[in-house]
Amino acid sequence: MKELTLSLDSLWILLAAILVIAMQVGFAFLEAGSLRSKNTGHITGKQIITLALTSLAFWAFGYAVAFGDGNPVFGTSNWFLNGVPSGYDSIFFLFQMAFAAVSLAIAWGGFAERAKLSVYFVFGFLFVVIIYPVVGHWVWGGGWLSEMGMQDFAGSTVVHLQGATAALIGTLLLGPRIGKFKGGKPVAIPAHNTAYTVLGGFFLWLGWFGFNAGSTVSTGNGQFFGYVALTTNLAAAAGALGALFMAMILSKKADIGAMVNGVLAALVAITASCAFVEPWAAVVIGAIAGAFTYWTSIYLESKGLDDPIYAFSVHGLAGVIGTLSTGFFAAPDLVEKAGVGRAGLFYGGGLAQLGVQALGVLAAFVFVAVMSLIVLGIMKATMGLRVSSEAEEAGLDISEHGAYGYGETESK
Repeated sequence: MKELTLSLDSLWILLAAILVIAMQVGFAFLEAGSLRSKNTGHITGKQIITLALTSLAFWAFGYAVAFGDGNPVFGTSNWFLNGVPSGYDSIFFLFQMAFAAVSLAIAWGGFAERAKLSVYFVFGFLFVVIIYPVVGHWVWGGGWLSEMGMQDFAGSTVVHLQGATAALIGTLLLGPRIGKFKGGKPVAIPAHNTAYTVLGGFFLWLGWFGFNAGSTVSTGNGQFFGYVALTTNLAAAAGALGALFMAMILSKKADIGAMVNGVLAALVAITASCAFVEPWAAVVIGAIAGAFTYWTSIYLESKGLDDPIYAFSVHGLAGVIGTLSTGFFAAPDLVEKAGVGRAGLFYGGGLAQLGVQALGVLAAFVFVAVMSLIVLGIMKATMGLRVSSEAEEAGLDISEHGAYGYGETESK
């Protein structure tokens, strides 16, 4: 019976890992559709680089830092997976590697349409080796936040806030795209293929069932993975409508891109809390995250931030909402089932859990921001971060890869 249980758990985690890896397809369509056609090949090809680079870097060093035995700050064992048994543990590695790849894909959102291809290789490797896994160890690898009982079930902070913070620093150091601001005011750069954007959103929504429900890493515990899938889906649905209604209020238009980002923001928010909150709370969390993300994306852009796919709003600020939400909404019976932390404020748990959640958010943001600033700052001073203005105007497809993403462009 024990062998059967282990086999079922292994199969479930492998399926979940495949779903999370497939989210790279979602990012490829989402970014390509939301940006300009002259960068389509570059953007979609970049997702191959993301998965390939993360696979090797996390195998060699990242997994050891995140999950190896060590100290409360970082792991110091299992380099190159040495000492990690085959079977279940190798499947668990694939699952965690897929999470790291998602975080890196989020980071690249802030670099879009103007960063050198070489930047992706250098910063991507360092992000997976010395930034992402450190916070991962704090929360999931037995580190100091884990010991405090921080509730981040599938990574609102570990995955999404980390990637979004790196995206924010990259955005600030790169500066806005050519033509994005005129007279200090933002100029709309239309998405070149809304159908791609919607398709990417659907891929990510589906992949998120592996992301959240897969984080149960078990088919047992009363089939708890089904409950996590339920709260995940409810939040996403509420986020879609919350963002759409907010767009209609603020812009007087039913903005399709905003609706897709609302889905993603809600999914980001429920990622931390999916195992800890009741269905009604999942709806509230999703709706708030979707609506808030639309407002913040407009506000930050009005202040001069050119974040091409709104990575910091969608994955960063929504990640903060999701991480803090358990401090309010974590239900006692679900906390007991998940086995992490305490009940939230609205269930008589006081401010204790909220305090832990806030500390975790602050620590992760500061660490990633400082480390990203150091690494990217050195890179900017030595190798440079941004392509030339001529290359940017021509598009990264032709300037960085020597071919147009859409072949017919060459005949025009």
